[in-house]
Amino acid sequence: MGSANGGRFSQVENSGLILAPSRAVATAPADPGDRWLPKVLEDKSKQDLADILGDPKLLQALTRAPTSAHPSVAASDEALLAALDGNLALGKHLLELEARLAHQRSSAQAQLLSTHALERQWRQKQAEMDHALQPFAAPALYQQLTQSLQEQEMICQAMEESFLDGDGSGLATERETLDWVRKYREAKKLYYLRQERKERWNERRVGGWR
Repeated sequence: MGSANGGRFSQVENSGLILAPSRAVATAPADPGDRWLPKVLEDKSKQDLADILGDPKLLQALTRAPTSAHPSVAASDEALLAALDGNLALGKHLLELEARLAHQRSSAQAQLLSTHALERQWRQKQAEMDHALQPFAAPALYQQLTQSLQEQEMICQAMEESFLDGDGSGLATERETLDWVRKYREAKKLYYLRQERKERWNERRVGGWR
């Protein structure tokens, strides 16, 4: 898109890059050819013309002076100045873009480093959490249940052997017998309870561990 302001205009791409601002230049006059002479030289003799041609500085002044230069020269200069203006504006804009890009690159690098640091912290926290929760994980809980079932079975067996063998002092009293029966029933009840839990676990009927 373009806009005109004071004989100047600029073009902007979708990317925001300014393209060749230039002066509005009218159609350049045609080149007069090699026979054209400035009016100030039309009445000069061949010798004078030869002297002028032999002096580069004087020749340059005549061909560039506003009063003697051909209109095509002024138009060419105008186009050249417009191109220079465009290059200067484009160069300035590119410097601005370079500065913005450098700032964004630095910001992105800082964010990347920060993200990596947060990632390392999260992995450390995750490892600490996994370690803290390990005793409560399914494999650990199942192992504890199996061990507790085996221990309770051994307790029941030990109680049975102790009752059958006796302590060597004769028959047990009724009170001792009732007390043993009560303790044995509690131990056996706990054993069956743990056994039921293990069976339910093996059958995948434990809530949360299906």
